[in-house]
Amino acid sequence: MVENREERPLRVAFYTLGCKVNQCDTAEMAALFAQRGYQIVDFEEPADVYVVNTCVVTHTAAQKSRQAIRRAWRRNPRSLVVVTGCYAQLDPELISSLPGVRVVAGTGAKKELPDLVEEARCSGRQLVAVKDIPSSFEDLPAYFFGRTRAFLKVQEGCRDFCTYCIVPYVRGPCRSRPLEAVLKAARRFLQEGFVELVLTGTHLGLYGQDLTPSLTLAHLVERLLEFPELKRLRLSSIEPLEVTADLIELMRRDSRFCPHLHIPLQSGDDEILRRMGRRYTTAQYRELVARLREAVPDIAITTDVMVGFPGETEEAFARTERLLRELELAGMHVFPYSPRPGTPAARFPGRVPWPEVERRLERLLLLRDELRQRYAQRFLGRDVEVLLEKVEEKQGLGLSPHYLPVIVFGSLLSPGKLVQVRVERVAEGTLYGHLYP
Repeated sequence: MVENREERPLRVAFYTLGCKVNQCDTAEMAALFAQRGYQIVDFEEPADVYVVNTCVVTHTAAQKSRQAIRRAWRRNPRSLVVVTGCYAQLDPELISSLPGVRVVAGTGAKKELPDLVEEARCSGRQLVAVKDIPSSFEDLPAYFFGRTRAFLKVQEGCRDFCTYCIVPYVRGPCRSRPLEAVLKAARRFLQEGFVELVLTGTHLGLYGQDLTPSLTLAHLVERLLEFPELKRLRLSSIEPLEVTADLIELMRRDSRFCPHLHIPLQSGDDEILRRMGRRYTTAQYRELVARLREAVPDIAITTDVMVGFPGETEEAFARTERLLRELELAGMHVFPYSPRPGTPAARFPGRVPWPEVERRLERLLLLRDELRQRYAQRFLGRDVEVLLEKVEEKQGLGLSPHYLPVIVFGSLLSPGKLVQVRVERVAEGTLYGHLYP
């Protein structure tokens, strides 16, 4: 029997690529569709509307975005495929030429997305809505489908214009969410049962500088920690020069402020950092790590490292590798340089041959695995608090405050709960243990 489409709500599925800000954007779009009566379903399920929230920060991200768009169309050629996010903002002409794409919406058109979908459904036309990015923060509700942690977006945009980065061009100027709006959103998430909030932003450390009166990220963190029902607060990523003494002190004195910071390094060579347009030196990064460890001894510091930036000599790469070994960070995201059209670095001479990039990448990936295991090993035999995210029968997967994955064995496990676990084994950077009373 053919299902009568009018007898059920329309179904919408989302696929998100890229950063945690994109995940927040998807949650905001999901809330807008839910308010219109749409049913939110998994991307692998049949849907009437597929929304692909794209990323274009690297060549690989752009390629994966195109693959996701094609997959949505192949899954249901009669569905309406919507493409939004940074790729749509950067190159709407290319996106609109892909098979099956009916709506192209830039990063400044989230609020209009349900209306665009309705118009496309009624008219049968392809719609392209790419406009100037708003100069003020768009305060939208967010709906996190099937998640145990809430990502709380408090800032958008970037002003740094690193020479390799496309983000300022597709995310616009810095703009902060007003403090009271952040507190209201946090209160709503806590009332919904979330026990961990993750503060996110394109350039999180600049939070509040554009507000009147101006605020700091540390002030925001301090206000959020006033919620007694908040069990965990985490920062998604922060630049080296924006880790202030006030932030460090808050983390030192309140264990709910998770002892984990993701602080991009990008390169361990000062000349490469200068060519990248980064605003710190390796000495400053090294000194920051020392200050953090003095205040919070077990802190997990993770980072981003780019391999093969134009002009990266073998000596420059060796300095990066030596610095990473010296710092013994808890983890790192290692990726190859990807020229982004329109950025200054795309015109730089000294392109590193791809076979050499692959060799350097492999060396750092091996180092990443070594450092991750070494850091995780320190928790062997200790009790750790775990936020359960997935549960199957008598086994669960969760995260420690230090952002380590933990496999938990025990009965009566349920997602979204905080449990105490005695760590009995460590393998490949993952902790294993049983519930500890």
